[in-house]
Amino acid sequence: MSPHHGPTGWALVEGAALLLLLLAAAGYAAGLRAVRRRGPWPVHRTVLWCAGLLCAGTALVGPLAAAARTGFTAHMAAHLLLGMAAPLLLVLAAPVTLALRALPVARARTLSRLLRSPPVRVVTHPVVAGLLNGGGLWLLYTSGLYHRMHEHVGVHAAVQAHVLVAGGVFAAAVAGVDPDPHRGSFALRAAVLVGFVAAHSALAKHLYGHPPVGVGEADARAGAQLMYYGGDVLDVALIVVLFAQWYGSRRPRGRATRAAS
Repeated sequence: MSPHHGPTGWALVEGAALLLLLLAAAGYAAGLRAVRRRGPWPVHRTVLWCAGLLCAGTALVGPLAAAARTGFTAHMAAHLLLGMAAPLLLVLAAPVTLALRALPVARARTLSRLLRSPPVRVVTHPVVAGLLNGGGLWLLYTSGLYHRMHEHVGVHAAVQAHVLVAGGVFAAAVAGVDPDPHRGSFALRAAVLVGFVAAHSALAKHLYGHPPVGVGEADARAGAQLMYYGGDVLDVALIVVLFAQWYGSRRPRGRATRAAS
């Protein structure tokens, strides 16, 4: 066993992940305190944030995280929680909106300028976000990266960070609720989402017959099936959110048109 693969290394990774999750919870709580001095904040946003952190924490720390380092099916369960469920829940919690309301005016303007900057505009474009998310998964499972991430703690941490961040950027680009000065059209976001769903399903089917190096046949099939069907459930949730936003944006306009006629 290499020093990169010892129990101490994994414990450090889990400890760092837990610390970051606690900081995220504390940061949101601090934002809530600041915002509530000025007005109400939707309770369901706070519930979504807590649920998102819980999904991420389940995937990163504890029994499932440990099982995911040795079993492909457990790894896939962690992937669905960390890369799909947690990002969607966290994005729907509107953390940027909370920060803009909670921060002093000067810092809020700095954050707003950052959101309008060219690098952020490129990364949050739906097509780029979809490629980073879906393309990253294809690279992980069809190259030697999956094997290396279970041999080296640093690679494992980097992959997990990418899965969470890429999933969050994709969810925000497709169905985000925070202010986005560069938000793509509904047609573009819907097309990108359809493409991602197809790529995710195709990858699951590919893994059913062509598992990563070192993964047993039975474990690979169970994991691929979990990826396929579990991914479908979460993809449907994202589709529902996207179309609910579209319907909400159209409904007031329709009412105004009827009232004017």
